[in-house]
Amino acid sequence: MGIARCHNVADFRRIARRRLPLPIWHYLEGGADDEWTLHRNTEAFQRYQLVPRVLVDVTEVHTKTRVLGTDVAAPILLSPTGMSRLFHHERELAVARSAARHGLLYGLSTVSTASIEEVAAVGPGPRLFQVYVAKDRGLVRELVERARMAGYDALCVTVDTAMGGNRERDLRTGMALPPRFTARALLSFALHPGWSLRAIGDPHFRLANIAHRKELKADQKEGIAAYLDSQLDRSFSWKDAEWMADLWGGPFAIKGVMHPDDVRRAADHGATAVMLSNHGGRQLDGAPAPVEMVEDARNAVGDKLEIIVDGGIRRGTHVAKALALGADAVSIGRPYLYALAAGGEQGVDRLLGLLVAEFRRTMALLGVTHIDQIDGSLIRRTT
Repeated sequence: MGIARCHNVADFRRIARRRLPLPIWHYLEGGADDEWTLHRNTEAFQRYQLVPRVLVDVTEVHTKTRVLGTDVAAPILLSPTGMSRLFHHERELAVARSAARHGLLYGLSTVSTASIEEVAAVGPGPRLFQVYVAKDRGLVRELVERARMAGYDALCVTVDTAMGGNRERDLRTGMALPPRFTARALLSFALHPGWSLRAIGDPHFRLANIAHRKELKADQKEGIAAYLDSQLDRSFSWKDAEWMADLWGGPFAIKGVMHPDDVRRAADHGATAVMLSNHGGRQLDGAPAPVEMVEDARNAVGDKLEIIVDGGIRRGTHVAKALALGADAVSIGRPYLYALAAGGEQGVDRLLGLLVAEFRRTMALLGVTHIDQIDGSLIRRTT
């Protein structure tokens, strides 16, 4: 099955599973603890039904909107995800090029395998840069300034990683920093020569945005793991978030917010948007799905903040449901990584085209022609 025969996210997922070695697949696919939250992220959309209007002229349907200070072709953002080189040798650059062609906002992670500047150099396109809460505020200043100089449109800070989640799949396969692969995992690498031969000696297997830091001690296999662990700041507070907002001075999103009280505080501390997110089910197991928190978040702040649903999006109907509940946009992570693993840049191109087409079709079938017509009158809760 090639990507030309992929018609939805699940099709790309099946190809990705075949093409990736076992440890890499489980790293992409896994969540924390019993993975209840991981599965809930998508299943939660089944709680809502779309209620269409009819006898509306839908000859022209417009999906364009404005999110995080920039015009986008559809309210579908590409979430920042770390280390895309794990999934395909074309890495983040392929995703950035494809997102730009589709007019969608691409989020680059601090722990990416392509640098801030490399992604900017692929050409114009709406872009967001994501930072983690690092103890070294000098590193944060450096990354923010580099994103500014490279022309990124928005900044995002991830706030749900005070410590890593309990990802037992990675413990079982040995997919850690540094790796400690099991015999079964090593056999899987051998059985996937297309991936493994490209990986051997590839200089792009590095954290491009921080590889220059002298603290990394790149000649020591423990260097990256020790450095990343040392930079997790468990004392990060709202005053630090406000400092980041002031440092950036533009559209600023806080990612990892779930509680309505925290949504209010985000509005009071410099954020222009929140990304309702449980980190793809990879941190706190037992947390609700982001889509389940949209109504509470919107009721908490009214129109003071943009609300982005990050997690569980697999269909154009999911996008419409999130917007009908009160969100301004959604963001996807695993879906575009499945497509990247399945077919590189061409895979991402097809996946994004399918999702936007699904959303446009959903709008037409709902009887709406513009984003701002999608509201609570078009949705009902089933339970």
